[in-house]
Amino acid sequence: MLTNTQKMDLRSDAGLASALRVSLARLTRRLRRQATAASLTPTQVATLAAVERHSAITPGELAELEKVQPPSMTRVIAGLVERGLLARTPHPTDRRQVTVSVTEAALKLLKEERRQKEAWLTQRLKELTPEERAVLRQAAPILEKLSKI
Repeated sequence: MLTNTQKMDLRSDAGLASALRVSLARLTRRLRRQATAASLTPTQVATLAAVERHSAITPGELAELEKVQPPSMTRVIAGLVERGLLARTPHPTDRRQVTVSVTEAALKLLKEERRQKEAWLTQRLKELTPEERAVLRQAAPILEKLSKI
C-alpha cells in the first residue's frame, strides 16, 4: 500500500520509478517464494529458462545473455548438467565449443514452476477490483516494453 507521500511522488518520473522499483521487487520476491524447485537457486531457474528460450546456446553466449561472468555460468551449467536438467552437445561448427540445451526433466520443472507462480498470481488478481485488473491489463504491455528498453 502506498503512503500519501508516495502517491504524491507518483506525479514525477523519479517518484514513479521509485514506486515501480519497490513494487516490482516485492512482487518478484513473492513470486520466487512460489517456486516448486526448492533445491534450485533463482539463478539456476533463470538459466534454465534462458536456455529454453534460446535452444542450443554456448556457455559464453549464455553468460553474456544473463550478464554474468563466464566462469560463474560454467559452474551453474555444471550443476544443472549434474542434475540432469541441461545437456551438453558438441558445437555444430566449432569443435572447441559445446552447446547446452534443456532436457525433458527441465521442461517439466519449468512448466510446473510457471504453473505454481501463475496460480498464485491469479489468486491475487481475484482479490483486486475489476477496475484494478483493467488497469493492470493496460499496464502489462507497457511493463513488457520497459523490460526490453
